[in-house]
Amino acid sequence: MFRLCHHQKLRTPARRLVSTRKMSTTTIINPKEPYKYQELPNKVKVVTNPLPGHFSALGVYVNAGSRFEDGGKLQGVSHLVDKLAYNSTAHLSGVEMLQSLERLGGNYMCSSSRESIMYQASVFNDDVEKMVRLLSETVVHPQLTEQEIDEQKNFASYEIDEIWKKPELILPELFHMVAYSGENLGSPLLCSMDRLPYITKPLIDEYRNRFFNPENITVSMIGVPETTAVELANKYFGDWQSSSSSADAASPMKFPPAKYTGGEYTLPHPANPDGSMPEFSYIHLGFEGLSVSDPDIYALALLQTLLGGGGSFSAGGPGKGMYAKLYTEVLNKYGFIENCVAFNSSYYDSGLFGISAACIPNAAPYLVEIMCQQLALTFQGTSGGGRIRGGRSSSSSRGITETELARSKNQLKSSLLMNLESKMVELEDLGRQIQVHGYKIPLFEMIEKIEQVTLADIRRVAQRVLTGNASESGSGKPTVVIQGNRDQFGDIESVLKNYGLGKFDQVPEENSKKGWW
Repeated sequence: MFRLCHHQKLRTPARRLVSTRKMSTTTIINPKEPYKYQELPNKVKVVTNPLPGHFSALGVYVNAGSRFEDGGKLQGVSHLVDKLAYNSTAHLSGVEMLQSLERLGGNYMCSSSRESIMYQASVFNDDVEKMVRLLSETVVHPQLTEQEIDEQKNFASYEIDEIWKKPELILPELFHMVAYSGENLGSPLLCSMDRLPYITKPLIDEYRNRFFNPENITVSMIGVPETTAVELANKYFGDWQSSSSSADAASPMKFPPAKYTGGEYTLPHPANPDGSMPEFSYIHLGFEGLSVSDPDIYALALLQTLLGGGGSFSAGGPGKGMYAKLYTEVLNKYGFIENCVAFNSSYYDSGLFGISAACIPNAAPYLVEIMCQQLALTFQGTSGGGRIRGGRSSSSSRGITETELARSKNQLKSSLLMNLESKMVELEDLGRQIQVHGYKIPLFEMIEKIEQVTLADIRRVAQRVLTGNASESGSGKPTVVIQGNRDQFGDIESVLKNYGLGKFDQVPEENSKKGWW
């Protein structure tokens, strides 16, 4: 991913010396957790947790990403900006940047998402300032030569081609695009092949001028004392001035809200060179979910844990979720289903919730019925004669029990606590929460919220989401993405209606026929 390029003499500008500028003194401290937050005079946000240890985790988070590309000439640029991280800068050649990173252990990354571009690294405590300097170089002062851009476009072309061959990677992407009609949260994370030739250095510079401004930056540090963190952020990011007016600066609050539309899209199987039949047919079936700030987000997270799921084979063991509904009621009973998993994606102002599954092609006519049955049981429960809405026989299926809810609470809490044992996970959680909320939700509060969820809450939230009432602005229509023979899946809309899932009269027909790439 890294390239050799011309050498530049390493130089440290005079403005890098310790500044006498007055720093912000606004600090938000939660008495139960050690997080400290300050904002520099140029509006760069600095948040830290002085968690002791031999290593420190450092991150820079930018309010940018595919949802802000507006589907216009900037579409796909986030993908390239991600890949161009840690290259040549105004003060370092590409070789010098690479060598500096390797001397610090080489534990660094950059990734782009729909709502953020994240630069992260982990180093020994003694090397914190060196790494902060390198982060500031790649975020604030990238040089980006034509050679580097061309090389990354070649890598991106290969990456895009490979992802299209993997249903588990491309179908979630298509699902977002169908759910939001290719706009806002539906803007693709991947740059399309057709767009690659148009992504040039001037276009990347335009993207950076629009999004890479101090008011859109959050600097997060784990294992660094507050005073040190603020001094380093002020030293390496404090002189940075916005390149766009405040009216043009990118911010989630200044962009149109996401509008969920729903719809259907079918992707044919790629042709096999030997002429053999495809091994599996795939489907993603879902609805508009909840935003990260919705009060019901904890109940929805528990609903996903309750449904769980996975592949048809698992080694099992504690914490694997083998007692989740999609294991016990689907994977253990239907040998023709290869995998079946509940998914839940939450964003600033919307979200997606549903089930993805794969089966042998001949079993496709039964797959949607099985998925809908499990979704409907989460809020309808069982009824007389072992039947649920729609008249389908379900003698062994049942709704959610208190025991299953208690098990899912323990599983979700343990997953949350174990993940946060990693400094890198804690780093991203801290930085992204400041980005989205402007504050850090305490861990103890999350645990309390999970504990407070009742079975009635689960059923209420399941009904809210699965019947298409997650938001007032969304259509409520289901989103369906298939890879395989569409005819084999039968009349999906009728099955959904029979189970009382989603709405079907509020989306223009053309939304379901819109194509991408």
